[in-house]
Amino acid sequence: MNTEKIQLGRQGEDQAVSLLEHHGYAILERNFRTRLGEIDIIARQGDVICFVEVKTRTNRNQGSPLEAITFWKQRKLSQMALLYLKQKRLIEVSARFDIVSIQKDPNGQQTISLLKNAFDLSEGYRY
Repeated sequence: MNTEKIQLGRQGEDQAVSLLEHHGYAILERNFRTRLGEIDIIARQGDVICFVEVKTRTNRNQGSPLEAITFWKQRKLSQMALLYLKQKRLIEVSARFDIVSIQKDPNGQQTISLLKNAFDLSEGYRY
């Protein structure tokens, strides 16, 4: 992965943390790594654990940030979330998946949005 893409991703995650904290989220972890991949941000909002995927785009060539969260990405996030919940002994805690979408345009303007409860935990996984 090139350094520009890594830097863009980090900037997006920093902006997402600010947005989430503004909305009352407490950040628990960033870049939680598993053998399956990485969860960008894990936070708590009230009694709910939130697994947050951050997508930042600088153009529409690859579609919108939300379009990048495919069915397969959702499945992978679900598996990683279950690993986290099991590891932390939080299986009985309510959880959801949120997405922070950041779209930057060539003029330097950007749109940042938070989509709560973006998708459900994929079925068929056991803990």
